[in-house]
Amino acid sequence: MLLRLLRTHLRPHRRALVAVVLLQLVGTLASLYLPSLNAHIIDRGVVRGDSALILSTGSWMLLVSLVQIACSVAAVRLGSAAAMGFGRDVRSAVFSHVQRFSAREVSRFGAPSLITRTTNDVQQVQMLVLTSCTMLVTAPIMCVGGVVMALREDVGLSWLLLVSVPALVLSVGALVRRMVPGFRAMQSCIDAVNRVLREQLTGVRVVRAFVREEEETRRFAAANQALTDTATGVGRLLALMFPVVLLVLNVSSVAVLWFGAGRVDSGRMEIGELTAFLMYLMQILMSVMMATFMVVMVPRASVCAERIEEVLGTRPSVVPPAEPVAPAARRGEVELRDVELRYPGAAAPVLRGVSLHALPGRTTAVIGSTGAGKTTLLSLVPRLLDATGGSVLVDGVDVRELDPEELWNRIGYVPQRPYLFTGTVASNLRYGRPDAPDEELWEALEVAQARDVVEEMPGGLDAPVAQGGTNLSGGQRQRLAIARALVARPAVYLFDDSFSALDLGTEARLRAALAERTREAAVLVVGQRVASVAGADEIVVLDAGEVVGRGRHAELLRTCAPYRQIVASQLTGAVAP
Repeated sequence: MLLRLLRTHLRPHRRALVAVVLLQLVGTLASLYLPSLNAHIIDRGVVRGDSALILSTGSWMLLVSLVQIACSVAAVRLGSAAAMGFGRDVRSAVFSHVQRFSAREVSRFGAPSLITRTTNDVQQVQMLVLTSCTMLVTAPIMCVGGVVMALREDVGLSWLLLVSVPALVLSVGALVRRMVPGFRAMQSCIDAVNRVLREQLTGVRVVRAFVREEEETRRFAAANQALTDTATGVGRLLALMFPVVLLVLNVSSVAVLWFGAGRVDSGRMEIGELTAFLMYLMQILMSVMMATFMVVMVPRASVCAERIEEVLGTRPSVVPPAEPVAPAARRGEVELRDVELRYPGAAAPVLRGVSLHALPGRTTAVIGSTGAGKTTLLSLVPRLLDATGGSVLVDGVDVRELDPEELWNRIGYVPQRPYLFTGTVASNLRYGRPDAPDEELWEALEVAQARDVVEEMPGGLDAPVAQGGTNLSGGQRQRLAIARALVARPAVYLFDDSFSALDLGTEARLRAALAERTREAAVLVVGQRVASVAGADEIVVLDAGEVVGRGRHAELLRTCAPYRQIVASQLTGAVAP
């Protein structure tokens, strides 16, 4: 998964990566050359007192050092740009793919997990790319080159390499092996913390209303403690790694000096060669340490890459047609023909055998008890969900054959929970039609009975709106959401229980204004209150996902027992027998 993700999204940055490899190659070769020059100065200059050789070789060392620094700086700069570009592209890919998800896929992953995968998971893989550009290229070159140069200085001490390098690899490898499960658990714990925090922030009013602050604090503390314990366990192993590396480094240095001193004393090795060998050993072990550091990052990045690829590899259940069909005219006609909707693995369908026909200039209402499938039915028209049986047609064409943009341009949807975006009143109203003039915004607000609300807000149309519209009341959010749909001037209006937060007087004025504004469009209304649907041209009664009655209000009172029960419960407060 990790390699596939890197291969796909690093392709646009391949030139920068090639340049990084070349620069790191030159910089590493320069750093490998420096100990040899230092040994030459000691053995040929310091020991013999040759100041001219010291100056000339020292100048050459300075030049090599400048080349190493320049290559390292350029490599880090290019590598950082490639890593940041990679992170940007992956985040964009995940965001764009999630935008095509239906409600089914979003529910499967959950919003907190999708947020974590788009932010934290991408950041972990991005850090791997960044460190790879600075360490992964350098480490093998330095390791192999260090071994060659060390053997070039003295073969007699080479056995120390055969002991110290495997000792470092085995000790660090044992630690890394224990870290992998911890990294996987950490990402799940981060999901849990995000989920609890998101629920508490979104439902803060409910928490306070039921005086559940202490319970929610304990729930967050439990999720936070789980993350802390997991991270602490991984952190202990990570903290143990550096002492182990330093122990091997220091023991190896002492061994080189101990055995090298005997070789120097016997004349088989010079002091400069011993110094160079020690420096090459340090470079070899440092390269192994860098490689093991990368090994530490790879498991966590692999887990994150799997989670990212799981999102990118999920095929949306609602897909655009390969060859979209264009309707002959923009009439605003909606028809459901024997529709069935069954969720995967469900024992029974949510909707079955549902048929209705909403015509331009007419209002079709859907009513039923809680859980009857009203909102699900309405979600089929804009393809938030796809029917598993039957067909949904807009202007005579199956919605699965329509281009999504063409379909959505014909529909004005007001969801059950109206959501407003961070910005201003005007930016929210223009969400479906960015070029709408201010006059039309005020007109839509007047129809939605929200003009006086906006006029009283400081700034009017430029008044700020918080995320989700939390600085507005529920009724104000509903009216602004209705005005947003009106600004788009669609051919079909879908109102999903969009009047529940309004008082009866405001609702009556709103309905009267809507009837004039939507007289040439098809209006499909889902309602809980009988007063909200009684004036509809046709009322469809749902019960357990099936149509049990249809007709006008007076007709249903005579012929439909479930409808009479709903009416009786709302008029008397008790369900009719």
